[in-house]
Amino acid sequence: MITLKTFIQRGEIIESVHNAKCLVKNSNLKTVLTTGHEKDLVFPRSAIKIFQAMPFISSNAHKIFNLNPKYLAISCSSHCGEPMHIKALKEWLKKTNISINNLKCGIHNPINLKSSNKLLLAGKTPSQLHNNCAGKHLAMITGCMARGIPIKNYISFNHPYQKLIRSSLEYFMGTKIIKKTIGVDGCSAPQYAFRMNYLASGMINLINEKNSKSKISKQINLLLNSIHKFPLLIGGTNRFDSEVIKFTKSNIFCKGGAEGVLLFVHVKKNIGGVIKIADGNERAIPPVAMKVFSKLNLLNKYEKEKLKHWNNINIINHAKKRVGNIFAKII
Repeated sequence: MITLKTFIQRGEIIESVHNAKCLVKNSNLKTVLTTGHEKDLVFPRSAIKIFQAMPFISSNAHKIFNLNPKYLAISCSSHCGEPMHIKALKEWLKKTNISINNLKCGIHNPINLKSSNKLLLAGKTPSQLHNNCAGKHLAMITGCMARGIPIKNYISFNHPYQKLIRSSLEYFMGTKIIKKTIGVDGCSAPQYAFRMNYLASGMINLINEKNSKSKISKQINLLLNSIHKFPLLIGGTNRFDSEVIKFTKSNIFCKGGAEGVLLFVHVKKNIGGVIKIADGNERAIPPVAMKVFSKLNLLNKYEKEKLKHWNNINIINHAKKRVGNIFAKII
């Protein structure tokens, strides 16, 4: 058992400490690394978007509406609202003839500061497409259309499409969703808490299924290959999950979620799991994840070099001066 912490240092003083929970399994679902929080319930938030996208892929919506890998990648994204994201989403709307007003994800400013400032300076307001979950919502609506399911109330808990998503989650996690673990996500779609044990298993089951000869194997490969081709669409510029996917050439698939969650798996070694920052602070995730990757020997020399800036993140003040750093330790 290990203890995992992220430290915020200013000058010579440790200013803040974030405790991390972690559980990692191998291809046989045996624990290889743990902080001892297997039974803790965690809302994975956006980290489970690949599982939420499975009914979209199985509906053959991508074939019906001629949606290439670019759109499949963004269906699993928490995008930053950069021009490349908005362009792809607008194209998706046009291909499917979906009205932007059909999206029930809500509106927020682009996560990417440069894109947000550019929008503001242009005197424009953000739309539903700037919501980081817009791709997921478009996938839900398009999946409904392909299946002949009404899109009205598509994010309602009892909507037929949400039942398909629950079935997907239960299949991969290996457990049933119960009433007390049901919540609502920031984008208003249903969200479900799982024990860390099941979240770690979900990532392993994803790759075990990928490597099988089942029908679902083709669907998983289609999504993972699409993300491999367009890693920046899964998050964006300077986003940890996008960079890990990009620089490991998709050897590692990972996806972040709000409140300091990261699900990850090494696709070839089939070692993966879940990291959760106890206080929910997302700045703590990258250094912790890098420590875990290193501990498990998941990165080669090239990958370590390309991702080394996430080991020790500089804190830069408003005058562009380095005033501290963020790093993690396994104790």
